[in-house]
Amino acid sequence: MTHIDTLHRYLFDNYQVRGELVQLQHSYQQVLASQQYPAPVQRLLGELLTATSLLTATLKFEGHITVQLQGDGPVSLVVINGDNLQQLRGVARWEGEVPNSDQLSDIVGKGYLAITITPNEGERYQGIVELGERSLSESLENYFAQSEQLTTRIWLFTDLSHATPRCAGMLLQALPDGQGDDFSHLEALTQTIKAEELLHLDAHEVLYRLYHQDAVRVFDPQTVSFQCTCSREKCEHALLQIGEVEALDVIAEQGKIEMNCDYCGQEYTFEEADIKTLFNEPPTLH
Repeated sequence: MTHIDTLHRYLFDNYQVRGELVQLQHSYQQVLASQQYPAPVQRLLGELLTATSLLTATLKFEGHITVQLQGDGPVSLVVINGDNLQQLRGVARWEGEVPNSDQLSDIVGKGYLAITITPNEGERYQGIVELGERSLSESLENYFAQSEQLTTRIWLFTDLSHATPRCAGMLLQALPDGQGDDFSHLEALTQTIKAEELLHLDAHEVLYRLYHQDAVRVFDPQTVSFQCTCSREKCEHALLQIGEVEALDVIAEQGKIEMNCDYCGQEYTFEEADIKTLFNEPPTLH
């Protein structure tokens, strides 16, 4: 049975190459549940969710990572946030008809991929590359080539054909002192993976099918989950920035203030009594 919402890291005893494999279902469904996304947007969200999980697993410290696509096409923005605990959330914005295309440029248009890494302790780092025309994988591989100078291959798959959508992916990366021939050998093996296998087989079975002639060492798996950081307290903090007069003006016009979280769909409602209480007793933001 496939262990869904799980990330596996692995190394090779005879090669200076590292790998990751992730399979997602419940976390993917929760990302999709917040809005009625068109199918092409659902697929792109699945790919970016998978990719962010893979990238988050490369962090060697406690912190957060944000992976963002922005372009001038029908889908103007796709963003996934994750942390070292593999807690992820994401959202997309689109307008009009989204073409049912496998070409990334048809969906997002011309734009860029931005990866922002924020350690809990230390300086924030951001890398930006132009979006490739063909796929998100291509764009991510370009990012690693330009920003990290590490040979990297990424495979991303989604499946919307079942009642419970799934997404999955693999990352293969040469270590700093790795040999090109080592990576080429493992890349050729990994390239044979089929979407159906990666999406629905147990991770250990996938790894055995790919690398049974090579000594692969698999580490303990890490659970991946959907986690939204919205709260009523954060909404109250935003209202404090607006000011009591303006907040009460909105309530006078609309009867109440409604604040919705794009990531999880949670709605927070404030009425006149809530605003007066808020400004008499400002809350502490946690």
